[in-house]
This record gives sequence, structure tokens and C-alpha cells, in this order.
Amino acid sequence: MDDIASLEVRWIQGVSNSVVFVDNKTICYTRGSHLCFLNLASKVQSVLQNPGRGIGAFTADGSGCVCAFSEQKLLPSVFVYSFPELQVKNELKGTAQLDYTSLTLSNCGPYLGCCSSIPDYTITIWNWETAEPICTRPQAGKDVISLVFNPHNWLQLCALGSTSVTLWTVEKSAGYHALKPSVIDLPATDGTFVEKQVYLSHSGHNNVPYFGPEMPVTAISGLKGDVAESVVSKLCSKARLSPASVCWTSASQLYVGCAEGFLLLVDPESASVSVLFNPQSSDATPELTRCSFQSLTVCKHGLIVLGKESLVHCLQIKETQISITKTWRVEGSVTTLTCSPDSEYLLLYSNTSQIYVLNPVQSDSIVKRADVVNGNFVAAAVLQSNNIFVLVTDSGELQVCSAVGVLLSSLALQAQGTSLACCPIAQYAAVGTTSGRVLFIDLNNEQQPRLVHQVQLYRCTVDHLIFDPEGHYLLTGASDSHIFLLDAKPSNSFSVIGYTVAPGAILSLSLQCTRGCEQVKVLALCSGREGERHEGSVLTLLTLPKRSRADPVCVDRYGCLSTSTFKASTYEVPHPVSSCVLGDHEVFAYCHRRKSLQRFPLPQDTDDASRQVVHLEPQQEVGGHPLGPASLALSAHQLWLASIGRDGLLRVRETASMERYVELQCHSCRLGGFGNVCFSADSQTLITAGFRDGSAVCSILRNKCVDGDKVKEAALYDLSMAHYLRNVFHKENLILTEMPEWESERELRQETDAVDVTVQRGSGRPPLQLSAPPSHPTWLESRHRAVIEEDNEKLSETKTNLRKTIRELCDTIQQMMLENEDLPDVERLEQHEFNLDTEEQKRLDAEVDEEVSRVRDEMEWEILTKCYLYDVLKRQCWDSVMTKGRSVEAFHSDLKVKNYALRARTEQDMEDLRMVHNMRTIEKAASAQSNLKDGSKEVGSVDDGKEESAALTGSFSAQLGYSNPYVYDQFSLKTTEQRINQITLLQDVIYCIKTAFNAEFEAVHRQKVQELNRVRDRNRQIGAIMLALNSSETLWEPGLSRSEWPERMLTVDEAEIKAQKHLTPEQKEEEKRRKLEEQQRLAAKGDNSRDRALSDMMDGVLQVKKVDILKMEIPPPEFVLTKSDIDWSEEEKKAFKEFEKKTKDLNEEKEKYKKLLEAEIKKLQAASWDATEGFDETLTKLFEKKVRCETAIYQEELKISCLVCSVLTEEEMRNRELELKLQLDKMLAYKDEIAGDLKKHEEELELFQETFDSIVAEDKVLDKEFRKDFFDVPTHMVDHLYKLFKRRPRVQKVRAQAEKNLGSLKEQRLCASLAPEALGKMLKAMEELDAAENAPEGLNPSIWERFCLVRRTKVESEQKVKVKALTLAEMKTFLQKKRDEERAAQQEAKHLSDKLESDALLALVLFASSLHKERTHFQTDIMVQILLKQGQGEVSTTGLTPDYTHSVLQHRSVVEDLNRTIRMLAEQKIASMVERKDFRKGIIRLEWDNKMRRMQIEDFINKTRDIQMLQLSEEQQDYLQKTDQDSRVSKQVSILEKTIDFQEKTHLQNVQHRMKKTAQLKRQAAVIASKNTALDQQLSEMQVTVAERKHICEEIASEENEAAKSEERYQEILQKRNLENLARAQAEELAFFGAELERLRMKNFPSLDKLQHN
Repeated sequence: MDDIASLEVRWIQGVSNSVVFVDNKTICYTRGSHLCFLNLASKVQSVLQNPGRGIGAFTADGSGCVCAFSEQKLLPSVFVYSFPELQVKNELKGTAQLDYTSLTLSNCGPYLGCCSSIPDYTITIWNWETAEPICTRPQAGKDVISLVFNPHNWLQLCALGSTSVTLWTVEKSAGYHALKPSVIDLPATDGTFVEKQVYLSHSGHNNVPYFGPEMPVTAISGLKGDVAESVVSKLCSKARLSPASVCWTSASQLYVGCAEGFLLLVDPESASVSVLFNPQSSDATPELTRCSFQSLTVCKHGLIVLGKESLVHCLQIKETQISITKTWRVEGSVTTLTCSPDSEYLLLYSNTSQIYVLNPVQSDSIVKRADVVNGNFVAAAVLQSNNIFVLVTDSGELQVCSAVGVLLSSLALQAQGTSLACCPIAQYAAVGTTSGRVLFIDLNNEQQPRLVHQVQLYRCTVDHLIFDPEGHYLLTGASDSHIFLLDAKPSNSFSVIGYTVAPGAILSLSLQCTRGCEQVKVLALCSGREGERHEGSVLTLLTLPKRSRADPVCVDRYGCLSTSTFKASTYEVPHPVSSCVLGDHEVFAYCHRRKSLQRFPLPQDTDDASRQVVHLEPQQEVGGHPLGPASLALSAHQLWLASIGRDGLLRVRETASMERYVELQCHSCRLGGFGNVCFSADSQTLITAGFRDGSAVCSILRNKCVDGDKVKEAALYDLSMAHYLRNVFHKENLILTEMPEWESERELRQETDAVDVTVQRGSGRPPLQLSAPPSHPTWLESRHRAVIEEDNEKLSETKTNLRKTIRELCDTIQQMMLENEDLPDVERLEQHEFNLDTEEQKRLDAEVDEEVSRVRDEMEWEILTKCYLYDVLKRQCWDSVMTKGRSVEAFHSDLKVKNYALRARTEQDMEDLRMVHNMRTIEKAASAQSNLKDGSKEVGSVDDGKEESAALTGSFSAQLGYSNPYVYDQFSLKTTEQRINQITLLQDVIYCIKTAFNAEFEAVHRQKVQELNRVRDRNRQIGAIMLALNSSETLWEPGLSRSEWPERMLTVDEAEIKAQKHLTPEQKEEEKRRKLEEQQRLAAKGDNSRDRALSDMMDGVLQVKKVDILKMEIPPPEFVLTKSDIDWSEEEKKAFKEFEKKTKDLNEEKEKYKKLLEAEIKKLQAASWDATEGFDETLTKLFEKKVRCETAIYQEELKISCLVCSVLTEEEMRNRELELKLQLDKMLAYKDEIAGDLKKHEEELELFQETFDSIVAEDKVLDKEFRKDFFDVPTHMVDHLYKLFKRRPRVQKVRAQAEKNLGSLKEQRLCASLAPEALGKMLKAMEELDAAENAPEGLNPSIWERFCLVRRTKVESEQKVKVKALTLAEMKTFLQKKRDEERAAQQEAKHLSDKLESDALLALVLFASSLHKERTHFQTDIMVQILLKQGQGEVSTTGLTPDYTHSVLQHRSVVEDLNRTIRMLAEQKIASMVERKDFRKGIIRLEWDNKMRRMQIEDFINKTRDIQMLQLSEEQQDYLQKTDQDSRVSKQVSILEKTIDFQEKTHLQNVQHRMKKTAQLKRQAAVIASKNTALDQQLSEMQVTVAERKHICEEIASEENEAAKSEERYQEILQKRNLENLARAQAEELAFFGAELERLRMKNFPSLDKLQHN
């Protein structure tokens, strides 16, 4: 097909990641896999298709009209394009393996910076003109988000990370380039600057801290190298600001905006940071405190920042002062802003792809230029009537676009869209949603689409929607295998005609409708088998009539299409396919497994076609897409087949010859490729929706051939269909526009009431088993509900009769069951024989048994889980403990003593202990042997046998008798091995202490158990006595608590079980049998009359006990009960007296016995009390022992902790030593590397210097040989030619001046690339000088040509010298930097060696470092534990415990001597105080005398001052001082005469001098007048020259001159203000001096005390 048409992108809709300027008025942004260019002035959009596979990072240079982007594939390339030609400048193939994270272009030359992603993270700078990498730095861009070149210096590159800002500087020397990083140290989150932590070992060993030297975190953690530095910096450093945006200034400084609201200024030269704005300061601008500075840009108006609440501020920054000059508000949420190269436009971009443009010069209003709804497109379709494109996003937005891609309107559907189709006979679109609804959108008003109808069809996602070409039907498909048929005409209210069920989930729907045929054929691709979600091998072909009448003949009662309405045929393909379309008696399918496109011919229609499955074989099979599956679409005239796959390629081919195709890369294969593809009505336009790239691409088929018959055929087909449907279209559109807008909350029940629920009486189709319907039932559920209601209404009487009959039958059976109970066993029926429905009964029993079995299994699993958990906990926490933890509580107090829960020591622990014992035995034997050889008999030796005091051992364990003879002396622990052995021995001591205490504890615990048994026995006796006394007093019953008897927690008592015990049938039988045996035993025992008589007469005993006295009662005589007192006889009276006497005696006996029993009770209670009190005393002693043991254990554990601390500190010091060695080795290697590079560059510089000297010599030779070359020319002509030889074009001077002015701000390109350009410009300018009219008069033209060649050679030589000179200066600068780096490396190495105190940088002397010495000293400086008695601590106690940090341990005699000295000095002080008191009295007396004398002196001074203040004139002073007045007067007269003579002579001299000067000035005035006349003549020429130069200067450096003039005016104003202040200060000073002069003049009058009289 590629011979008649080609595919081109027409427009793209979608989401953009960023927007940049590609020139002054054109912006560039990505849309899916394409680059879009939008002209802000003309609003014309152009598209650049990606030559690779998707677009990754991209950037643009607005001043150079160049854009660059990377492709998305393995080993991606970077493409550089020019604008507006959109031609490839170059393809850069770097070392990136997966992708690029950032790209940037320089304004100063053809340079591109890029940063690759994992795994190399390489930052590379390219020369994109030559496609050569200039410099590369691997593993440098791990955290890089964006790269930004300095717009005035391409040698500086800023890398913005999520937590850091890094400045990269390109150092170059001739052809060598290197990247040097400089990480900017950002302030903390509070705005303060954090000093870098310098991890040094502690100072010398003379000042070691209490717990050893302080070590850095790296030594403590044991990490080394770069990993240690990175981990420690993250864990130990203070939280820093998070940079959000960066922007270069015109002065090559860097603005950094932080997410916390800070604005920073970075100086790249010194890497210093200054805070311009701190939102936490008190004087912060309120408008900027809510600004996050998430985007920055610099323009000629100032710094533009993006704040919160869609505010944009323009800031003016002068030094550290910030002022807001202008503020704009944006309607939407803006995330990025950028400025055009000419600062005319300000572009604002949001994360929802909304583009706003602001022109600050012309207007303050912000204009929206592009608006795209955020989200991924899931479907796209074409409204055939006027080529309107409709798109649906996964977020539920319906978008309407024009034919050129302009977004006309959008509608929020409030539901997630899944499918889309446009009706051919009306202006509406049908949208399928995830909730199973189909929405109908009226598009007659393209600017305001509206929802006019909706219907709930599924409980799952609506996957497929399709209209037939003539607009008869709308078919839907979903994963529940139901295909619904809807009337597509608005005049029929989009009614549902019916449904049919496919043999599996619907994977694809397509149809065919021929104009001359009265049938519509529908092809459905079904999965066929469960588990196939994306492929199917079953094809179902439905043949429907074109008339859409929903009458009873078409559907059954439940809405299912009847077989008489349509004909269904089933086909099966050999391999599962993912998509298929129906053609003219053929099927096109895509097989993902074979990656091929297949054509299947359909057999002719037969009568039995619907009864059997027909197997299809592919007639043709061609290659498919590299990545599948693919989606297919057939054009309206069914001659073109389109396919788009996961690779994002759109391929269009002819159905007649599928081998040839045209293709277009529409979407990114990395993001899933296609969503769907759709043809327009004229088959000229295709629209595709991406899967996850958020873009929709509209492409057009361009005609290549001359005649284009097939293209014309497609257009004619479209026109014929439009003409054919014209009447229906107008009619249905009129009805559609009159339909009201659908209410979003309308109950769907109103819709179901309008559904035709007419059912066929003879249908016996059972209703479907549906789940409980939600609030909005589906159409099918409504049909079933209507059928049920109709059946209930029609058969209500029959149901009533049936219920009555069933009740009567139940009563009859109940009566029969009651009668059955009275029948004999032979005639009696079993219970199950009365079941009328045994099968139902069995089913119910089976369900109950199954449920019981399930519940039983769950309970058994739960019990098994708990038993396992119990077993694990018991094994780990109880069985593994050798001595269980328990306590003993006192009887009469809250005292409780616990034992030590001990685990059995492992074999490894015992082996370590034995090894330490053996080692200590050997050490003791060796020490004893050495002592015997040396003859030492020290008292405190190892074999002396005398125990050390507790103060020296550091614990009371020896006093308790639990010392270990192998324990080291505290003062002899020197090595790490000894300290580790000491830890093992101390742990053994602790274990022995706990074991011994547990033994005593067990004895006390057994004693308590015995006492409890005795108390129970006594209570049993007391209870019997109280029972005899009929007393109800409560007894004290002590017992063991849970903590004293912890074994009870592992058992469950019967009383703890509240639920009734469940007995199995076997247990019930056993219980029944036991009761029966007990009854038989009692029956066998029989009735014993002897026992019964004994029990009746004497309570079952033969002797009367003393206890029974209390029960004895003397019965009264019978006459007492039968006769009154008057009727008694004498005998009866005697008998009654005798009865009273016996009764009295018996009562007295009872009272005596009661007292005896009460005394016995008190005795037993006293015995119990005494016994428990004695036990409490024993427990108190045990508690005291426990306290002593705890003290000893804590003391031993404290020693262990100190030993562990010392071992860890020594390990840290060893780690620190190794770390310093590694740092020194690294620094030495770096120093050697720098030295090697320096040597290499020095050699290159020497070679280049020689080359430069030779070039300079050759240039000088050209100058010297000039006259020799023109020896045949006259001398005066040679001189004139030599002047022309030295002459250079004026443009060069202007350009040199411009470069001089702008050289401080802009860097030029490489010298090699500058030479041809500069030389070309120079030679072009020399052409004017080489013109024949510039030749001197009378010069031969051949000589002039020869002269021009010589001059050109000279110019080329000069240019070459200049280039070489620049290169030489560059190489010298680079070499100087390398020398500075070498010097810094030497300083660092010296610093490290100083830390190690090594004189040389050799590895062999590193062990002589100060750290090694410090570690050795730390091993000898042992920490010991000493016990002090009360009164021996002379430290003040501020809290619970005294602080011994700065205390000193002294001998007792030193303290006693000090106290004795203090008492002696105190006595001396008292004596001196008494002496001072007496002396003080004399001093006070003298002070009173002195005060009186002072007052007398003051009186005399005042009198003297009054005399001195008398004022005298100068004459009076002279008169008083001199006695000869005549001589004085004569002397004055002579002086005045001399003065007058001298003044006359001086006056005459001045007059003569003024006359001479007047004549001289007259002569000078004449000369100046003549000069002015000459200057007036030259004034016109000078004005022209000045105007030209002024114009040139204004054009070259207008902005710099304005800045200079502004600064000059500012300096003049500042100088004027300083001069005014100086004049004001001098005037004040003159006034002060005048006052001082007047005061001094008044002071000249002498006082009387200064007069001298002869």
C-alpha cells in the first residue's frame, strides 16, 4: 500500500511533562511519542515525529533555535534538531544503557549536557555539531533531577538534585577537558549554616577524657571509605534545605529556590551561599512567606518566582533587599514558568497540561493558550457528520476536538470511561463505563455537550460498543458473555431490544452491514475457556435483521433474543487470537502467539450452521507487530485494514494485499503502545489512543499516486453514505436536541418502569440466578423482577390454594407422628419415614454436616495453632530456664523477695570459663616462678594468699564469700585479652552469687510452704471447734500467690472454665456407666438395722466424747408438758427440782467447756501468728541478703560495663587508625595522579610553547620581509603600501571593543572552532580593503594583487597567532589550577600525616602515629573501681548521687594533714581579725581629722579663686609689669614707622605685577580666539564622527552603559551627599572654633596672682 498513500501525523492531544521555548515566540512540548511546536502569536501547531521509540528527556535552546531529546530504548541516542526546519543536526550515541534523566543545551555554543540513569549515572558534555563528547564523569548523576548551563558561560553547569545542588566546572587545556564538581553546602532547615564536622582524634594523651578518647561516628560504626562518609553524613548531619528550582543570573550567580520557602544566592567562584529570603524571620515579606519557590526564571524585569495559591511575583533584588514590583494571579494550578529568550513572553505551565502566556510589556492579563485534561485516553472515535473527534479518559472526562485538534469542550461524566462509539445517524456518542452503564452524550452543540440518557446494562465493565453503519443498532459487550442489542435511534429513546449470551467473555466485537442487504452481521470473539482473559479461539457470528422492533416475537419474557429473530453460527480458529474484524465473507484476526495477521474465509450459509462448530483455517497469514497483542479496525469501504500493537506502531494495509503496508510510530512501546484505533467516515483519517502515555494521535493518509482511484473510492463511499442517511440524520438530530438533559441523581427505577415488560405466556425459560441487586438494578434484573411480579399477580390464587393444602398436609403428618408414639415397637415407624422429601432432607443434612465439619476443622486448626504457640513459648521462656523466677511474700507486710531466674550455662560458656581458668593457672604459676627467681616477697603478691580489701577489689563479692581466685587485679589489666578474660570471670562470679542466693531462697520458700501447711492444720482444728461452738467467724487462710507458685499459670483449673463442658458421645457413655455402677454399689450395700439404730441413738458411736457435751440436752419430765404447775404432785415437784438441778449442772459444764475451747482457739491462733512472724523475720534477713547480693552484682556489672567500654573504645581507636591510613593512602594516590597529570600537561605546554614561538617568529618574518618582497616598487610607494599593510578593517575594531565589554560575562567557544569563523569574518571584511579603488594612484594592478595576497597571508598569520595565544593562556591557566590542586593535596596529606604524627608519607611509619600512641596510653591508663566508706567522700551532692567527674583520689593522711593545717590557719585568722579591729579604730579617728583639714583647704581655695578672677586689660598688665613707660612708648612708635614703609613698598610691587599679568592675558585671549575659529570649522566633522561612534556604542553595550551610567549617577549622588555632610560638619566645627576663640580671648586677661613686681 505504500505506493499509493503514506501516513502523517495531523495533530496530537495529550499530557505534557514540560514546556520550553525553541525560539522567541514558539514553545516546544512533548505529546506521547512526538514533539509539538506551538507558535504563540499565530497559534499554528506543528508536530515532529520521533525517529526512535518514544521520547525520554528533552530540552531546547531558544536563542539558537535548537531542540534535543532522547529516545526510549536500550542504548538510547540523543537527537538534535534545528527549528523551524525540523532537520536532524546530529545523533549523539553515548554510553547510556537505559535512559537519560536530563538534557540541557548551552546558549554560548554547540554544547549539550546530559545525565544518564542507572546503572552508570554519567554526566556528559557533547559538542553536538561534531557529535563528539567533550568530557564525561561517570557515577556523578545519581540524584540529578535537571541540568542547567550557565547562559553566559558554557564552562559552568548546575546539577539540581532532590537534596543537593552541585556546580560542575569544565576545566580545559587545548583539546583536553575535565569536569570538576563543587557541592554547594546548603543551610539547615532553620536557615542557619552548619559547619562541617571535622572528625579528629582527641588531643594528646595528657588530657584523655574520662571514658577514653572521643572517636568519630565512622570509627564507632566500623565503616570505612566512601560508604562510611555517606552513611555518617546522612545520620549525623543536620537536616538541610531541599532545593526545588535553580536559575542563573546575568552576573553568573545562581538563585536557588527551596521547598521550605527559602531563596538562596550561590556564588559559583567561591561556592558561598547567602540567604536572600528567610520565611521564618520576623521581617520577612508576608506575600513571600507563602511562596515555595518551586520555579524561578530571570528576565529583564527582574526575578519571576512562582508562589502558592497560583500567584506569580516579580522581584527586584538589590544586595540582600527584596521587593515585589508586580504580582499576577493565575486561574489554575501552575507548577513551572519560563521566559522567552527575548524576555517578551512569560510561559506558565501546570501539571494538568494547561499553558498560560503573559506579556508583561503589553498587558498584565494572563492568557490560556492550551488546555488538556489530565489522564490517559482509553478510547477515541470520530463523529462522522462533521469530522469531530471524541475522546474519553480514564478519569471520566469526555473531550471534543475539532478537525485540526483544537479542544472545543469537555464534559465530566462522573464515572470512569472504558469504551466509546459515535452514532452515524445522529450527533451523539455512547460511552461505556466501569460501572456497567452506557451513557448517551448529545454533541449537537460542540461547545456544550450534555448527557441525555443512560442505561445500566452490566455489573461489570462495558468493554465494547459498536454501531452499525446505517444506525439501526448499538451493540455492547462485556466479560460476563452478554451481548445487548439497543435501538440506536433517539426517536425510540435508545430502548434495549434484547440480549444474547455468547459462549465466553467478549474479547472483540465487529459488524458488517451492506446497503443492499437487509441483514446486519455481528462477529464476536469469545474466550471459550476460563482463564483466557486476552485471547480467544471461538468466533460467534450473529445475523440480525435491519428492522429494530422489540415485539414479543423478537424476545422472550426475560428479554433474550429468540432464535427466530437472528441466526447464530459458531466458528473455531486453530490458534487463539486477540482481535478480529468482520469483512465481506471473511474475517481478519491477529494472533499474538504467532505474531501474525490472518485472513479466514467464511463458509456459505447452511441450515445446520448454527448447530455445529465450524473449524476455520487461515487463507492468508502475514507478519504482525513486533510487540503484541494488536487491535484491528476496518475502514468504512472495507478496503483498508488498520492495526496497532503494543509497540505503538500504526500499520495500514489493503485487504486485497496484506503483505504491503504503511506504518507510523504513534505511541511509545515502553508505555504499553495502543489503546484503540478508529477510521473516519471517509477512511482518510485515523485516530489512536495510547495505553498509558496520555496521548491521542490523529494521522492522515496522504495520496501518493497520480490518479488515486482507491482514495477517491473511499471519499465517494463516504459521500454516498452521507446522502443516504441525510433524511434520517436531520430527523433524529431534531429529536435528540429536544431531549432533556439527564438528571445525575435520577432513580433508575423510573427508567425500568418504562421498559416493555410484555412476556410470552408459553415461555418456560427459568429466571437467571442473580445476586442481590444494588440500589440501581440492571436492565436484565428489571426484566426478571417484572416477570416475577407478573407471575405473582397471575398465579396468586393458585399459590394461596397450594399453601393451604401444604398446611393441611403438615397437620395430618403431625397427627400421624403423635399416633405413632403410642404404637408398639413392632408397628412403630422411624422418624425419617415421615419425611415426604427425603432427598431434600438428605441435602440439608449434608449441608449441616459440611458446615459442622468446616467449623470443626477451623476450631481444630485454631487449637493446634494455640497449642503450637503455647509449646514454643513454654520451651523458650519456661523449659529453657533452669531456675524459674518466683518470689516469696511476707505474711504480715508487703515485703516481697524475688529469686534470680537463671538459664543453664551453655557448653560454649563452660568451655570459655575452663579455658580462662587454665590460662589464669598458667599465669599464676609463671608469676610465682618469676617471684621465686627474683626473690621477691611482696605482701600483695599473687601467691601471698592475703585477700585484698573491698576498696581495691571494687565490690563486696569477696565479703559475701563468692570471690573467684582467678580474677585479675584491677591494676594489672593491660591488654584486651586480659579484659575479655576478666569479663568472663566476673560473669562467673555473678552467676555464683545468684546461684548461692537461689539456694537460700529455695530453703525459705520450702519453709513458707511448711508454715502454710501448719497454718492449714491449725485452721482445720479451729474450724472444728468453731463448728462445735456454732461460731461463724472468718478464719485467716494464707496461701501462695501467682508469683510464688508460677507453675499454676501453665495449668487451667476447672473453676476458670465458665462455659459448659462439651462431652463427646464416648464420654457421655462413660459418665452414664459410672453413675450406674455407683447406684448398683449402693443397692448392694442394703439396709443394715444395727447401723441405723446406732445412728439414731448415739450418732453412730459407742462412746460419748467430751465434745458431745455441748450437744447433750436433758429432756423435761412428761408432766411438765401435760400438766400445769398447780396440778403437780410432790413427787413430780421433786422430780422437777431434780431436773432443774441437772440442767443447771449441765449448763455449768457446757460453759466451762466453751471457755476451754475458746482458749484453745486463741492458743492455736497465737501459734500461727508467732510462726508467721518468725517467718517474716527470716524473710527480712533474706531481703537484706538480697540487697547485699544486688549491690555486689551491680558492682560486678559496673566493672563489666567499664571493661566492655574500654574494649569497644580500643576497637574504635583501631578502626580510626585504619580509617586514617585509608584516607592517607587515597590522598597519596590522588596526589600521585595529580602529579602525573601535572607532568603530562607541563610537557604539553612546553611543546605548545615551542610551536607558538615558531608561529610568532614566522609572523614577524612576514613583517620584516615586506620591503624585500616589493623591492621593485619605489620607496615612497612602499611606505604607503606598508601603511596599508598595517591597516585592518574597522569591523574588527568594533568587534574587539564589543568582546572586551562583554568578555567578563560571556565565554567564547573552543579556540579550534573559533578560528575558522573569526578568520572567515576577517577575510570577508578584507575584501573591501582589497578592492581596486583602494589601491594607491599610479600602482601597477599586478603589484596591488600581489600586495593583497601578502596582506591576506599576514592577516591569516595574525589570526593564527591570536588563536594560539588564547590556547596558550588557557593551557597556562589550566596548569596553574593543577598546581594549586597538587598544593592542596600536599596540604591535605600533610594534615593527615600530622594527625598521625608521621614525618614522612610512607606507609611503614604510619604505626608511629599519635593515634597509635594514644591507643597504647589508653591501654595503660586503666579505669578502676574503688569502694569508699561513708565520710570518705569530700564531694558535694547536688542530686541523689555525687558527681565524681572532676574529683581526685587522695590518701587519708593527706586529708588529715590538710584539716590540721586548716584549723591552725583558722586560729591565726581569728587573731589577725582582732588585731585588724583595733587598728581599724585608729584609722577611723585619723579619717575624721583628715576630713576636717580638707574642708579648711576648700575654704582657702575658694577665697583664692575669687581674688584670681579679677579681670585686667593688656595695658594694665604692661603697666603693672613695667616701670619705664617712656622707653615703651618710643619703641612702639619706631615699630609703627617701619611697618608703614614696608607696606608702601609691597603695594608698588603688586601694582606692577598686576599690569604685567593683564597684558599677558590679553595676548592669550587673542590666541584662544584664533583657535576657536579653527575649531568651529572642525565642529561639523567631529559631530558626524561622534554620532557614528555613539550609535555603535549604543548598539554594542546599551545595557552595560545604562548600568554603568546608573552606577555613575548613583556614585555622584552619593558623593554629593557626602560633600553636603562634610560641609555641614565643617560649618559646625567653625562655629565651635569661633566660640572657643572667644573663650580663649576672654581668658587672656591675667590674674592678680600672676603679676610680678620688681
